[in-house]
Amino acid sequence: MKILIARMNHETNTFSPVATPLAAFGRNGPSYGEHAYNENKGMQTAMAAFIDAAEREHAEIVTPVSASANPSGPVEAAAYDAISEAIVAAATDCDAIMLDLHGAMVATNSNDGEGDLLERLRALLPDAPIAVALDLHGNVTQKMIDSADVIVSFKTYPHVDMYETGAHAARLMFDLIHRKTKPVIAWRQPPLMTHTLRSATAEGAMKRVVDAARAAEADGMLAVSVLSGFSLADIEAPCISVVVVANNERAEAEAVAERIARQIWDERDDFVYRSAPLAESVAQAAVLAQGADKPVLLLDHGDNCMSGGTCDTMDLLEEALRQKLDGIVSGPLCDPQAVAALMAAGVGSTVSVTVGNKAASDTVTPRPPLAVTGVVRALTDGEYVISGPTYTGQRAFMGRAAVLDTGSVKLVMTEHTHEPWDLGVFESVGIDPRRARFLLLKSRMYCRPVFVPIAEALVECDSRGVTSSDYGLFAFEHLKRPVYPLDTRTEWASAN
Repeated sequence: MKILIARMNHETNTFSPVATPLAAFGRNGPSYGEHAYNENKGMQTAMAAFIDAAEREHAEIVTPVSASANPSGPVEAAAYDAISEAIVAAATDCDAIMLDLHGAMVATNSNDGEGDLLERLRALLPDAPIAVALDLHGNVTQKMIDSADVIVSFKTYPHVDMYETGAHAARLMFDLIHRKTKPVIAWRQPPLMTHTLRSATAEGAMKRVVDAARAAEADGMLAVSVLSGFSLADIEAPCISVVVVANNERAEAEAVAERIARQIWDERDDFVYRSAPLAESVAQAAVLAQGADKPVLLLDHGDNCMSGGTCDTMDLLEEALRQKLDGIVSGPLCDPQAVAALMAAGVGSTVSVTVGNKAASDTVTPRPPLAVTGVVRALTDGEYVISGPTYTGQRAFMGRAAVLDTGSVKLVMTEHTHEPWDLGVFESVGIDPRRARFLLLKSRMYCRPVFVPIAEALVECDSRGVTSSDYGLFAFEHLKRPVYPLDTRTEWASAN
């Protein structure tokens, strides 16, 4: 048995000005062949689970490519074509395919990156089983449903079950190959754009619907996935989905998908996040810090790295300084120009630079950079190994990193946008984040498993960035209307 296993991950914010060339898919672009295998083997990715499952079956494994980029703007056509062609070219004589995909990729030449790839593979291999693992924030399309035999998505956000999702999808595919089951798929997609801050699986409506999915699996469904979707994509339906895989029982699959989708629709308002004014959030953080022994987290979800944020919006830091907060650690802030200036000056130098507000965007009104003066405390290559629960053991690359200490705030600046996955973001540049009074992070969720345990409290802060929770900032042109919450009178009488 010859099995193709590949990874193509990108969550596309079509409003983000952060470019996504081929080089973004890895330290120096994607990994190919044996390097793609080695990059995933032993890791906590869905592709790693696929490899382990295929090896247990003593299959011949083909790993044409592993390509994963941080969320950013639309994928450049040349990048999408290179990754897709690597997979399609390797599929020619394969007996089965397992793909570790995100589900929300938009390229400049494809509004449905995963669906278009799957459609090509299905046309090439009409009878080969195709299993797909998707991110919880995938935007499911008809092409995905029509082209795959098995679809399973993460059930956690923050995501800590990538490997388990791959193992689940692989198990179902091999059961199909060994004729133990005959998977059929049902799909529902209510016209509901969820907010990412309402897709955390440990609380609220999202927890209740994921619990319903798990209960349906316990009652006999092969897989039940709830994908909250990624709403900052200007496509036809960046909406929440329910995907049910059943064993040859299409009517049952349809009934389960309908029931869970109806539960979502009935609780639709609980999937909508409404931000407090930024000044109010910062004032709340100041109150929470009084007498505290641990830092207060201020999460700048309007400039969230892992939703395509530029990581250079200064709204939150400027408001914190206006309210005279001190003991601030802020970062990583993406400003290659400032990093270069600090590198040229050297450790110990006093430097005046402008920081942030430099990434042009059609969504955000331009504002001047923040002028600061401080002492250069550290200069590094920006590399560290993730020890936290997400991407454990993988090496992280922030680009060159620099620390500027102004007295009231320590600014960690990097050449690349970077999610604060780990305390290593700060410890690698000589900062103990536990000693800060306030930690300002360009994050909304992935930082939480690591930073919440060391914090006094957490405050969500909405700056006017390209990942804001205010949909009114974004000019949707391709979105199918009506859709909730943009259209408050949206009705969904039938899911069929």
